[in-house]
Formats: sequence, C-alpha cells, structure tokens
Amino acid sequence: MDRKRVIYIDVDDTLIRTVGTTQIPMPASADYVRRMHSVGHELYCWSRGGGDYSRDVATSLGIVDCFVAFLPKPDVCLDDRGDKLLDYCDVILPSNAANH
Repeated sequence: MDRKRVIYIDVDDTLIRTVGTTQIPMPASADYVRRMHSVGHELYCWSRGGGDYSRDVATSLGIVDCFVAFLPKPDVCLDDRGDKLLDYCDVILPSNAANH
C-alpha cells in the first residue's frame, strides 16, 4: 500500500467488547491501529457514543496518540455519491484485523 490512507476505527465490538460494565480489549484491533499509525496512515476513532467516549477508550488501550481526532458517528451524510458513498472503502472486520 503506497499511498497514505484515511482510516476510521469504530470502538464498540471493534476496539473493545463490553460485558455488563466491563470493557474487554480486542488486541488484534489495537495492534492494527498501531501498525497503520506506524506507517503513516491518518486514523480517526469514532463511535455512536461520541468523541469523548472514543477518546476515553483509546486512552485506556494506550493508542490515543495514534488518532488525529475522536468523532461521533454521523447521523446524516450530505454527499453527491448518495448510497454509493462507501463503494471505494475497504471494510475490515475486527476478527480479520491481524491479516491486514
């Protein structure tokens, strides 16, 4: 991968799993974040829980410095691409993060 990419990383069931009130780290996903950051990709952490929640989780995992910003997931996207907005986007499942 020669070009630098923009990568959005989800929190719940991607960086952590939550059982009751316990947050369980998903190490393969955190390792993916570290690897992508180390080669210079631009990473954003986002969650339906909001930007502060995203930052708190990244901090607890020791990967907060890997991200450019912490964002809520959007409710609406205004874009000329419509339902084709993410056609160009590679989707990586947390269980496959070690392979990328």
